[in-house]
Amino acid sequence: MYSLSQTLKRSIECSKSTFWLSTGIITLTSAYLIQRRLISSNMTSTLLPPQDPIVWNHTPENIILETTKLISEAKKLDDQLGSIPLEEATIDNVIKPYADLENRQAGLINQLSFYQHVSADKALREASNEADAKFRKFGIESGLREDVFKVVNKVYQDNKDNTSLDDETKRFIEKLNKQFERNGLSLPLEKREKIKQLKEELSSLSLKFSSNLSEETGFLLFTKEQLDGIPDDTINNFEQIKEDDGFVKYKMTFKYPDLFPVLKYARNAETRKAAFIADQNKVPVNADYLIKAVKIRAELAKTMGYNNFSEYILEDRMAKNPETVMNFLNDLKVKLKPLGEKEFQNLKGLKDKENGATNENYYIWDHRFYHTKMLENDYNVDDLKISEYFPMQNTIEKMLSIYEVIFNLKFVEVENSNSAYNTWHEDVKQFQVWKMDNDLPTFIGYLYFDLHPRAGKYGHAANFGLIPAYIDVNTGKKYYPSTSLVCNFTKDTKEKPSLLKHNEVVTFFHELGHGIHDLMGQTKYSRFHGTSVSWDFVEMPSQLLEYFCWDESILIKLSSHYKTKEKMSVDLIKSLIASKNVNGAMFSLRQLHFGLFDMALHTSSTGEVDIDYLWNNMREEVCLISNGGVDFKGYGSFGHLMGGYASGYYGYLWSNVFAADVFFAKFAEDPLNVANGMDYRNKILARGGSRDEMDNLIDLLGRKPKSDAFLNELGLSEN
Repeated sequence: MYSLSQTLKRSIECSKSTFWLSTGIITLTSAYLIQRRLISSNMTSTLLPPQDPIVWNHTPENIILETTKLISEAKKLDDQLGSIPLEEATIDNVIKPYADLENRQAGLINQLSFYQHVSADKALREASNEADAKFRKFGIESGLREDVFKVVNKVYQDNKDNTSLDDETKRFIEKLNKQFERNGLSLPLEKREKIKQLKEELSSLSLKFSSNLSEETGFLLFTKEQLDGIPDDTINNFEQIKEDDGFVKYKMTFKYPDLFPVLKYARNAETRKAAFIADQNKVPVNADYLIKAVKIRAELAKTMGYNNFSEYILEDRMAKNPETVMNFLNDLKVKLKPLGEKEFQNLKGLKDKENGATNENYYIWDHRFYHTKMLENDYNVDDLKISEYFPMQNTIEKMLSIYEVIFNLKFVEVENSNSAYNTWHEDVKQFQVWKMDNDLPTFIGYLYFDLHPRAGKYGHAANFGLIPAYIDVNTGKKYYPSTSLVCNFTKDTKEKPSLLKHNEVVTFFHELGHGIHDLMGQTKYSRFHGTSVSWDFVEMPSQLLEYFCWDESILIKLSSHYKTKEKMSVDLIKSLIASKNVNGAMFSLRQLHFGLFDMALHTSSTGEVDIDYLWNNMREEVCLISNGGVDFKGYGSFGHLMGGYASGYYGYLWSNVFAADVFFAKFAEDPLNVANGMDYRNKILARGGSRDEMDNLIDLLGRKPKSDAFLNELGLSEN
């Protein structure tokens, strides 16, 4: 039944560079008492949550066994619904059973599919990937059940003008009916069979693409001389390889804690070039997978009666059509280009000055290096010095305390002494989250932090919704959500704790913004819970929280030197804030290239596009930076386009219009304004996808959203 397909839940990735993920249900055990530490509090409490945390005790064998059981249960309900005579189809015998299964199965499907991204056990990852493939395959089959669609459509037709229905149930029926229509159920059988085949091919490619990225183990070897300029802390974390000739070389993987310091600090341009090229061209087979996917998507759209895949996708988004998106992106491109050219000349001038030349080329592998140098020279912003004020554990506690104030929450770290309540890895932190409205604790869900890189783990930064909240359609009982942040920050060493660069603090706030969105959902149905909103709105809550990382009062609160415990000086904070939009136009042009590249692929009626040209030549034209005559296949690691953001990457810029508007209207003057935080919590976060996003924004702002704040942040204005 399509409920399994519908529960395919988003993981939501930081824009620095996501995936459809099946969803799941919690395994309830007998009530237990957890002693835990209250973050930002000296007291220890013994509150009893109404729901136990997820139990992470699966083996590869029972992952497949449970997958089979869930699919069998769903197929049984499909058969039951499909056998109902049309004249007897009602909300009670069609919609309620459908919603009940969707709600109940959501969490376990999610959990079973989640292991592939985080488990240290390769056999478990492989079983999880296999389970995900089975769920996707069945979801496609279920979504094309004409007999089920007929009874759903009958209930929809009977109730579309029913004013006695509550709004969320009415929306559920409308969305469910639309979901079947968008699967092609109004088309002839021959076309439906073609749709099934194409969707199964896309699903297979997506899973292979994702698995290849997670399992990627590439590296480069450098001599100590080639790594000149890179911080000792980074080099000391590199594995040392002794070669046959006795020389020692250092192993740089493509994990962020290895790669980024090389690109930012290596004085040797050839080292930066080698690292950039190798990272861009890792997992070469994935490039072929994306090319195949683009062609299949075009064929799928044509089969379903659309001109192109983008037209099909955007029909159900805030933007509604490709023309709106292209006008948005091209308008930004025209406005940003003059400022970007000015920024480029300043960076090129810095390189010329450093090299004593006037005609130096400025290459793409130079950009992080000279951007970092400009911040140090002109703004006194030293990433390494600033990171000393953000030791990870302290930053986590301070960050959570800020969220506690804004949204009236309490985070409670679970001290696991009972192995039955272990997580999927020893590094993972687990929290209970409580609302403290009227000083009365009300449980809202569980939060997990998986923060450090390891072999086989998802390689970027993302929020994975594990269990959506819902209210049981039969008993009215409330079930609570669980959500996870999966990141790749450095680990503590014997010499010092893990120190977060400021951009990593921003990433942390971004992903926790998704996590809080996921936790705050107060909807009846799991399909509307938390982050289950339009893809071109889903980044708004996380982008809103990024702005907090550039506020003086917040930075004072967050900072604490790992040795002295001193706060960052006001002068250093002001320098950091002043650097916020340095080369901001060039960063936005980079985001524009990703968005325009995505749209070029998916507005093609055939999918026959010159993908190398669009990735390389378009990047030079849009981003203004030379590729140095090298062609890259970086689209092979552009996970967004195989993980739910196809014809949707524009959403990062689109949703930032709303984020900027909300921040400057509600939080800029006082980021810790509790009244505004609660208003935002209740009108945006709690409602999830149960109402139209624009209606929620108007309710919050008291007007339609405007782009003024967004354009001002980019150094532009409407005039």
